Amino acid sequence: MPSLTIKDIPEKLLRRVRARAAAQRRSMNGAVIQLLDEALAGRSPRAADSAEARARAQVEAWLRLAGRWRSRGSAAREIARIYAARSRGRPVRL
Repeated sequence: MPSLTIKDIPEKLLRRVRARAAAQRRSMNGAVIQLLDEALAGRSPRAADSAEARARAQVEAWLRLAGRWRSRGSAAREIARIYAARSRGRPVRL
């Protein structure tokens, strides 16, 4: 397989690549190949990071809300109300 040498990499960029490689448990070479592939394919690695950040934020929000729901009705009544409010959705053939 062909090789490529990259010279004069800014130190800050090199630290970021090292950090990404370590976070993904990849070699530096593997991390750079993945970054190049994603960039040239039009996929942004930031989008994946952003999706992960959104997922983490959602989990944190749910954890903050867990156990704080207050209702005048019983749990069974609340469950029934949730089921009643659901839409049937689109038809599905199995």
